[in-house]
Amino acid sequence: MTDPPVPHPAGPIVVGTDGSDPARQAVTFALREAQLRGTGLRAVCAYEYTPTLHSGFERAVDSGPDSNPIPQQRDLVTQAVADSVEQLRQQLGGPAVDVEIVCEKGRPAQVLLEASKGACLLVVGSRGSGAWGRLTLGSTSTEVVHHAHLPVVVIPVEHDTAAT
Repeated sequence: MTDPPVPHPAGPIVVGTDGSDPARQAVTFALREAQLRGTGLRAVCAYEYTPTLHSGFERAVDSGPDSNPIPQQRDLVTQAVADSVEQLRQQLGGPAVDVEIVCEKGRPAQVLLEASKGACLLVVGSRGSGAWGRLTLGSTSTEVVHHAHLPVVVIPVEHDTAAT
C-alpha cells in the first residue's frame, strides 16, 4: 500500500495594497484565506510618482526638496507595506503565513497582473486611495477583473453602520 501523494500548496495569494482602508480590508481577507489554504501571501504595491498626485503609501514617502521623488522611494514604500501587513497579521492572529512584499513602479493594475503570475488568487479592494475613490468599483479593480488570468476577489468597502 502506498501513501497518498502529498498535496503541494498552490501558488501564493496576491493582494493589492496601497494603504487605503479598502486595501487594508483586502489584505485582512487575503491573510485569512492564505491561512485557510496553507499558502503564502504576496502583498503588492504599485507606486507612481507625479509632483501633484500622491496616494496611499506615497503620502508617507513624499518627495524631496526639489519636488522630485526621493531616491529611496521604493525602499520606503516597501517598508510601509511590510509594516502594514505585519500589523494586520498580528491583529488577525492564527497560523503564520509566509509574506512576500513586492513594490514596483507602474500602473497598479499592470503591476498586480504581472505579480499574479503563478498565483492561485488575486485579491483587491473595491476602490483605493486614488482620485476616483468615490466610485463603487475603482479603475484598478475594474481593470484587474477584466484582464486577470486567475480568480479575483474584490472586497467591498465595509461601512460603519453605527455612524449612519
